[in-house]
Amino acid sequence: MVLPALVLFLLFHTLPVLQGVFYSFTDSPGYGEWDFVGLSNYSALFTDERVRSAYLFTFRFALVATVLVNVIALALAVGLTGRIKFKNTLRGIYFVPNILAVLVIGYVFNYLLTNSLPSIGAALGIDRLSTSILADPELAWVGIVVLAVWQAVAFNIIIYIAGLQTIPAELYEAAAIDGAGPWRRFWSITFPMIGAFFTLNMVLSLKNFLQVFDHIIAMTNGGPGTATESVSVLIYRGGFQGGEYGYQIANAVVFMIVLVVFAVVQLRVLQREEVSA
Repeated sequence: MVLPALVLFLLFHTLPVLQGVFYSFTDSPGYGEWDFVGLSNYSALFTDERVRSAYLFTFRFALVATVLVNVIALALAVGLTGRIKFKNTLRGIYFVPNILAVLVIGYVFNYLLTNSLPSIGAALGIDRLSTSILADPELAWVGIVVLAVWQAVAFNIIIYIAGLQTIPAELYEAAAIDGAGPWRRFWSITFPMIGAFFTLNMVLSLKNFLQVFDHIIAMTNGGPGTATESVSVLIYRGGFQGGEYGYQIANAVVFMIVLVVFAVVQLRVLQREEVSA
C-alpha cells in the first residue's frame, strides 16, 4: 500500500533534489552545455554582496513577521475563546485571509499602499506617508510585513484556538478562587498549557517567512533596486532569468541547509521550554 506513494515521492521529490545538488557543482545556465566547477559556486556565495543582502533581509523579515504573527494571533485567539458575542462569526471572518491567494491580496495591498495611503497622508499633511512606502528602500519591507502578518494570522489563530480548548476550565476556576488576575492566569496557566501549539506555530511561521516569495513579487518585485529581494526571489531571478542556474542551485542547497538548521534549533529550544514549564 505504501509502495506507490513512496515511488511517487522519490520520483517527484527526492530525484529532483539530488539532480539539483548535482547541478550545483556545474556552471550550467539552465540549458545547453555545462562544465563541472567543483565547489567554486559555493565559495562564491560567501563573497557575493547581493547574496549577503538577500539573506540579511530574509532573516530580518522572518524574525519580525514571526513575532508579530504569533503575538497578534494569540491575543485574538484568547479573546475569541472568552465570553464575547458572535465569536463563531468572528472566527470565520478572521480565517478568510488564509483562503485568499497571496498574489491577489498582494496586488490589493500594493494598490492601497501606492495610491490610497499616499492620498490620505497628503490630505493629513504627513509628508512621510504622502508617497508610496513601497518606493522607499527603507520602508518597503514594512509594507510586505503588513501583508504577510495580515494573511498569516488567520491560520495561527485556528491553531491557538485548538490549543486553548484543551485547557480544563477547572484550572481557571481554581486560579480565580485563589485571587489570580487575568495576566497571572495567562502566564501561569494558559501559556504553559499551550506550549506545544506555540512551538508548532513558531516553527511553521519562521519556515514560511524565510521562504517568502509571493508577497514580494506582488508588492515590490524585489525593489526598489534589491532592497526587498529575499533569498527565494534571488534564486528565482538568477536561476531562471539571469542564466545563473548552477550558481543559484548552490544557493538553494545552502538555503535548504539553513532552513533545516533553523527548524531543528527552534524545535529543540522551544520543546525544552515546554518541559521546564
